[in-house]
Amino acid sequence: MRYTVALALLATTTIATGRDRVPAAIAVGKPISCIPIARIRESLVRDDRTIDFVMTGRKTYRVTLPSACPGLGFEQRFSYATSLSQLCSADIITVLSSTGLQRGASCGLAPFQPVTLAR
Repeated sequence: MRYTVALALLATTTIATGRDRVPAAIAVGKPISCIPIARIRESLVRDDRTIDFVMTGRKTYRVTLPSACPGLGFEQRFSYATSLSQLCSADIITVLSSTGLQRGASCGLAPFQPVTLAR
């Protein structure tokens, strides 16, 4: 079975710089390699390098990409394909353009760090 998932975040009415969109986070444990796809409730693209995955039960994992993924922070949406029921640090995401869902840059993920976000 092959999973292809597109995650999109609707644009907000406020305009923020990359720094404004990345809330402070406190690590609460060791990073893990994979998270179950079925438990991902929401993905929040913060900038070109930072994605927060909010899981059912409100647990949050932050992924800080090894390098900037061009267009990710602007588009705030991406897709991925996996044959597993998990999203893993070795997987690749692809930025989706808002103009017709065209494909943008493809970038490797990183470990999923459990965090508590600052309010």
